Amino acid sequence: MKIVIAPDSFKENLTSLEVANEIETGLRRVWPDAVYVKVPMADGGEGTVQSLVDATGGRIIKCAVTGPLGQKVLASYGLLGDGETAVIEMAEASGLPLVPRSERDPLRATTFGTGELVADAVHRGVQNIIIGLGGSATNDGGAGFAQALGVRFLDTDGSPITSPLGGGQLDQVHSVDTTYINPKLASVSISVACDVTNPYIGDKGASAVYGPQKGATPDMVAQLDANLARLADIIQRDLGIDISNAPGAGAGGGLGGGLLAFTSAEMKRGVELVIEAVDLDRHMQGASLAFTGEGRVDFQTAFGKTPSGVATVARRHGVPVIAIGGGLADDANGVFDHGIDAIEAATSNPMPLEVALQNARQYLQNAAERVARLIVMGQRMAGNTSEATSKPRPTEAAPAAAGAAPASGSLNGAHSAAPFAQPIAQTNKPVKRFMRAKRVQGLTRAAVELSRRRQKLHHPNT
Repeated sequence: MKIVIAPDSFKENLTSLEVANEIETGLRRVWPDAVYVKVPMADGGEGTVQSLVDATGGRIIKCAVTGPLGQKVLASYGLLGDGETAVIEMAEASGLPLVPRSERDPLRATTFGTGELVADAVHRGVQNIIIGLGGSATNDGGAGFAQALGVRFLDTDGSPITSPLGGGQLDQVHSVDTTYINPKLASVSISVACDVTNPYIGDKGASAVYGPQKGATPDMVAQLDANLARLADIIQRDLGIDISNAPGAGAGGGLGGGLLAFTSAEMKRGVELVIEAVDLDRHMQGASLAFTGEGRVDFQTAFGKTPSGVATVARRHGVPVIAIGGGLADDANGVFDHGIDAIEAATSNPMPLEVALQNARQYLQNAAERVARLIVMGQRMAGNTSEATSKPRPTEAAPAAAGAAPASGSLNGAHSAAPFAQPIAQTNKPVKRFMRAKRVQGLTRAAVELSRRRQKLHHPNT
């Protein structure tokens, strides 16, 4: 029996690989002989680099780059196991966590350091780059990023602006010259993990929507948007590329637009990029069951999050999917209509958040074991019922003698996959058969609903 474990990280607690390890530990208590394939996942946001490095056997590259306010920072990016793909999170070099709250200033903040990370990856000979745009402190429209790669922004005198550009200096730009852009970029495929459709400018653009959380006042928002509009006009005039209303151009403080203007970047949903990078379809082939999960399962889990992406791939291969969350929201059952067959919460009792985080590993193990035992029970209820009336099921053993040890695979005896493994050998997709049987699915959902109500009773505000 092959089981794929493909969870997201539990933010600020466990990496996706650590989550997968704990789920495997819990499942092995019931199915010790199963084949477990762990595929650390992410949705293109925080933790994507580490997840992809873990999933592909890659490594982390560290290098000193220019921080958002011009300070030197030690940033990192991932080089995947194929040696040809780099994964970069712009937050590593240009993110809000690098700027104290009292110093946040999108007029000054630059993406120059993110460009330096890309330049380093290109220098190492990568052929593919994945860039995540979340968590930025910047609003420079990608100008600083482009400078680091050799693009020249010229002032009214035709002289290059040499200092890293921030959003407040874009009004100094009179023209754009791409003559000296890094020539190696032409042969590099760049994919942008972007789950938003905000345009470059306007009421839904980079400045208006994201500027305030980066420290922009209303007056600053107006200035930043005007500067981006000016830069977009210059880019269209000099390069023939219109980025002003391109979907996703406003992501990352306009870095999405900069990538579209100065590279051959293609926008994709984050989880889709990760699925491609880890080759999840290949791992899912021949699987009997798949587990996924994230820190909190709610209705939004079904839209663009890791569990929904895993469910989409699993559905192509006819593999049932179970999601384990650190907690379940009131609307979590909505995921049942979007390819996830069952859900379970890692926590089973009311407790302070600190306690839940501290004991997350054990809770994940226990949750996985509970699910496995419920599946074994469901298999017994739903398996070969027509044959059961005429002859013993293949998994049934002769009655044990008084005082004898429980048969292998019994729920109260030694942990074993026996009651599960034999039907596996007889049918191609037995798990799919009983997981989708109404009695078992109803039993699973009833158990989840009971757990949810118990949690709500003790945690009325969660």
